[in-house]
Amino acid sequence: MSIADLFDSEFKDRNRGHFSAIVRVALADGDLTPEEKNFLDKLAVRLEISEDEYAEILKNPLKYPINPPYSYALRLERLYDLSRMVYADHVLGPKQKEILTRFALALGFTPGNVHYIVDKALSLLVMNVDLDTFVYEMRHMYK
Repeated sequence: MSIADLFDSEFKDRNRGHFSAIVRVALADGDLTPEEKNFLDKLAVRLEISEDEYAEILKNPLKYPINPPYSYALRLERLYDLSRMVYADHVLGPKQKEILTRFALALGFTPGNVHYIVDKALSLLVMNVDLDTFVYEMRHMYK
């Protein structure tokens, strides 16, 4: 196996893990709204998730582990995707916020400030910010 094959395999595993985490958030309230489905469809294309993998992950989203990214910027991008899914139906229930908190911890955010991070992330989504603004605001939230 070449280095390129190993890198490609690890990249695909990370994407499947990220996608399955977002599917778990989408299914947390028991149903998949059309807006959530549309978001998943677009994200699957962006993450290079095949149709077979998509169906498999929808069937069993716990199959793939969450692989936290190494860099803070990538963690923020994943948090953005997860937050968008939590807020996709524009209704924040306690279970959705709890799940987002658990995923934020799994992404490597510290327990001491994870609630502030989740609250800030969701408040930015209410304002309908784009990814660049989200990352900037999250990086500078304590200034």
